[in-house]
Amino acid sequence: MAKAFASQGDMTEKKITFEEVGKDLWAFTAEGDPNSGVIIGDDSVMIVEAQATPRLAHKVIEKVREVTDKPITHVALTHYHAVRVLGASAFNAQQIIMSDMARGMVAERGQEDWDSEFQRFPRLFEGHESIPGLTWPTTTFTNEMSIFLGNRRIDLKHLGRAHTAGDIVIHVPDENVMFTGDIVEYHSACYCGDGYFGDWSGTLDAIKSYDVDAIAPGRGDALVGTEMVNKAIENTRDFVASTYAPAARVAARNGTLKEAWDAVREICDPKFNDYAIYEHCLPFNVARAYDEARGIAHPRIWTDKRDIEMWEALQG
Repeated sequence: MAKAFASQGDMTEKKITFEEVGKDLWAFTAEGDPNSGVIIGDDSVMIVEAQATPRLAHKVIEKVREVTDKPITHVALTHYHAVRVLGASAFNAQQIIMSDMARGMVAERGQEDWDSEFQRFPRLFEGHESIPGLTWPTTTFTNEMSIFLGNRRIDLKHLGRAHTAGDIVIHVPDENVMFTGDIVEYHSACYCGDGYFGDWSGTLDAIKSYDVDAIAPGRGDALVGTEMVNKAIENTRDFVASTYAPAARVAARNGTLKEAWDAVREICDPKFNDYAIYEHCLPFNVARAYDEARGIAHPRIWTDKRDIEMWEALQG
């Protein structure tokens, strides 16, 4: 039987966990599915990551209402990917915030990304008919901005390229907790198909310099305590490096994409094959690593057609 493309065969519902990672700071996690964060201020709430559809976003809202009745006024989106942003309308927030670069990527490739991700991971698009269209921010910034929910300050920062060109992190200094989006993962494969391998480690160093007490990562369990935080950062660094190096060696000798795929599998399978969405991410990660090693500085736009062409090439 042919192997299912990406996560087309993954129809298993995931267990939701809602964990407090600092005072009035919560991580919504689901066994390797996309995480969301909740920041409760004096008089209102910020959501970090909106889920893939309004129906899935309502699962976040249900958890929020278990701990506060304050209105949700802000949604912060760490990057442009469809599984992170297309549920934003459910929150009815006054402000939707992205980096300038992320907004530009919505304009450049948002529809193509939506079409591609819908094909890759149908379970995450439960209730897709409720999506009103692309999610556009009401507020953007270049390097950093602060928002106050009463006296609680929230710092949004672009620390460097990693998972995408426009990644941001959200830091809550009064509890020294950070929401990193997909720059950091825990026991989940990094999706590198739109990433910057050469920059990712430096961006992880920038996060590490905060010496935070907890991280809500993009996927995987909440990370509470410096030991767990540092372990996840270094595991992420190892995953990215282990993907790029063998692909780069193949590219340097003018080898094929299929040869790069085999080389990456040889190194990564023994270390990461039990990580969530490992098989889903691998073909896109290898394709991007191979491109970057051949001097293609910026990720090419993924489309549903390009996805299948690449998968067929890798499967022979």
